[in-house]
Amino acid sequence: MNLNAPFAKVSSGYGTTQQYKVYKRRWLGIIMLIVMNIVVSWGWLTYAPVSNLSKEWPPSPTPCTLLTRIPNNRAVVYGLHHYSLKPTLLLASFLLLAGNWIRYGGTKTQSFPVVMLGQILIGFSQPFVLSAPPHYSDLWFTPNGRVSATAVVSLANPVGAALAQFLGPMLATTAEDIPFMVLVVSIIATVSVFGWLLFPSSPPTPPSASGSQRKASVAETKKVLENNRNFWLMLVLFSIYLGLFNAFTSLLNQIMFPRGYSPDQAGICGAILILSGLISTAVVSPVIDRTHAYFLAMRFFVPMIGAAYVAFIWAPEGGRILAPYIVGALLGAASFCLMPLALELSVEFTYPVAPEWSSSALWCGGQLMGAVLLLVMDRMKDEKGDMRTALIFQGVLAAAAVPGVFLFRKEGGLRRLEEDKRMGGDC
Repeated sequence: MNLNAPFAKVSSGYGTTQQYKVYKRRWLGIIMLIVMNIVVSWGWLTYAPVSNLSKEWPPSPTPCTLLTRIPNNRAVVYGLHHYSLKPTLLLASFLLLAGNWIRYGGTKTQSFPVVMLGQILIGFSQPFVLSAPPHYSDLWFTPNGRVSATAVVSLANPVGAALAQFLGPMLATTAEDIPFMVLVVSIIATVSVFGWLLFPSSPPTPPSASGSQRKASVAETKKVLENNRNFWLMLVLFSIYLGLFNAFTSLLNQIMFPRGYSPDQAGICGAILILSGLISTAVVSPVIDRTHAYFLAMRFFVPMIGAAYVAFIWAPEGGRILAPYIVGALLGAASFCLMPLALELSVEFTYPVAPEWSSSALWCGGQLMGAVLLLVMDRMKDEKGDMRTALIFQGVLAAAAVPGVFLFRKEGGLRRLEEDKRMGGDC
């Protein structure tokens, strides 16, 4: 049976018929989540591309933003578990809106404490937005569309970072233009948040069998997670590879400059990394949705990521521009495909635990690991600023984590998908 059809009827086994239906309005929610992810990423990276213009504004990532993002994951789990998606996203919208306009006021008046307050509020909003995609796809999409839905929204976050790097210098060519740049971001944030006031909290009819089932309580969740080997293994792998990716992309310019590359060449390398990731994910995610070949995809992309980090130890040497571009493209393609796949698999492993538990844990682990690796790798520069030691370190760490992908247990691993098959026929 095709649960991706607009309307389906399934026998419940008790003389009644359970109706499953997907609604076109789910795409409106996807669009709003995409815009929110772009804005929240652009918001906390606003000052980084123009930090050379004035030292009055905070660089990014700011310490206060990192400190608020990690512990706030507990509030995300509590909000999504007890108050559902809409109220939680309305809270995130308020924090995002207030943070941007407070920050604009601080920028206009050149008040550093006010700017910091705005940055903190934006930092508080980000975990809510990052953790929402798996919850939303579970609520509105069938098993044949969840990975794609999660991928589209989750990958909007790096797109926001790319827009900040690209449009920031265009909007602010002098220090006097920085308030205008912040104003533009604030206006976009305002437009992006009000749609959730009119959007329904949940679909009138669940999209699938698993979507209609009661999620585990807090006590039941703890029991499921305690001895869930697949989940803890996924948490470790996701934290390592997301942390490596965040640290690598943050330090890319500093990695390439001492090797004789120009800022433009480093920027192109970063753009190729992101573009290849977006294209590959657009191709791969629908295939995984249709085939449910989760484990096969993991065993393909994780070794590819490890090999790319090892290859980058030698890629930026001798001024050869083609080598960093090729390795960056492979790294971006594999990393971007892995992210939504890992988020959805963590939900599969922990069903009937609510999706926000696993997704928040993965994001928190990745952010914490990224902050640690960023500090560690930054301190590995030699006296000339070369980061070869840091490249060796990240290559060894990435390669050492690869065998972990072969330790996942397939039997009973895809719990949510098995529930959909049991209750609703073929998925």
